[in-house]
Amino acid sequence: MADLPDLGVDAAARAAGADPEVLRLENLDTDVSPPAAVLEATRASVGVDAANSYLPFSGLAELRAAVAERLQRQTGNAYDPEQDVVITCGGTEGLFDALLATVQEGDEVIVTDPTYVGMVSRVRMAGATPVFVPFRRREGAWRLDLDALEAAAGDRTRALFVMNPSMPSGAVLDAAEWDAIARLCRRLGCWLIYNAAMERIVFDGRPVVHPAALDGMADHVITVGSVSKEWRMIGWRVGWVAGPRAVMADVTRAHLFNVVTPVSLTQPAALAALRTPDADVAAAVAEWQRRRDVVVAELAHYDVVPAAGGWSLLVDVSPRDLTASEAARRLLERGRVAATPMDGWGPANGPQHVRVVFANEPIERLVGLGARFAAALG
Repeated sequence: MADLPDLGVDAAARAAGADPEVLRLENLDTDVSPPAAVLEATRASVGVDAANSYLPFSGLAELRAAVAERLQRQTGNAYDPEQDVVITCGGTEGLFDALLATVQEGDEVIVTDPTYVGMVSRVRMAGATPVFVPFRRREGAWRLDLDALEAAAGDRTRALFVMNPSMPSGAVLDAAEWDAIARLCRRLGCWLIYNAAMERIVFDGRPVVHPAALDGMADHVITVGSVSKEWRMIGWRVGWVAGPRAVMADVTRAHLFNVVTPVSLTQPAALAALRTPDADVAAAVAEWQRRRDVVVAELAHYDVVPAAGGWSLLVDVSPRDLTASEAARRLLERGRVAATPMDGWGPANGPQHVRVVFANEPIERLVGLGARFAAALG
């Protein structure tokens, strides 16, 4: 455990406390409500005996079937809900299960820099070594360093661990980047563990790309999804892992001996979420894009790369000769803004950036963010 960094988000949240004047931009939350059908299904589960059971350990059959159907629509590949899908306690459990089933001590796992610190720490907890490939700023966007990606690959590479849109930067991979990742996986015969929690939260008309739909990738991609982000169901803790049959028996075994069973009380609500029209997610994405635009405009005098998707973006504080931790402390004390320093989220991009979550405060509260930053950072 010695190599695991502090999460940072928890410390920022504790420091912010319950002060209503503080803008809560530190945690990956949202105030956009889940679909009405989700709330109805949740209430209907309370007091139902079947919704208070350990069984089935791998998740409701109807929910596994809905996940399999969704993935087939996205990728064109068939998924057997009995053998190729397991329901988990949120996507984060699924990420760890996928790693436990595919890597061992001495293996290397390629991750982006920056990336969610929980992904990096899970690689280490599974006994493998994370190898960072940085995002670079280019023409007002985050772009993956493809030369660094090629240099990072080697005999010990067992998996690539990719989230798209990437968190915390909001980077969205383009066709050339997906092609480079796919070529590497095919050449090395390694896994792509794909964190799909935010895959449809993309802005400015960008396409939604599922890597298992790329040529020759169906046998390489392990998809880890959840209802937490697209359907705003963070507290429901329902996710899934789906992938090639050659690995899913081991993923399911890891799930069984990790947490035993998914959350039975909330799986019917997750099924309701998967059945909601696409317009529900589209409306939420439109709202988050409006909030992103306000934050980018407010922070025009700071070093900000607009998020291409997701719920957060990064502010580079190094031009003001500040570390991320120092900037986060000043923002809270002088600007009444809770933001998370990115220490531990990647060696190239973490130490000089603070993360700003734009999904958790309404636009009327975000107006004036620039003045708060100025009061804190100058």
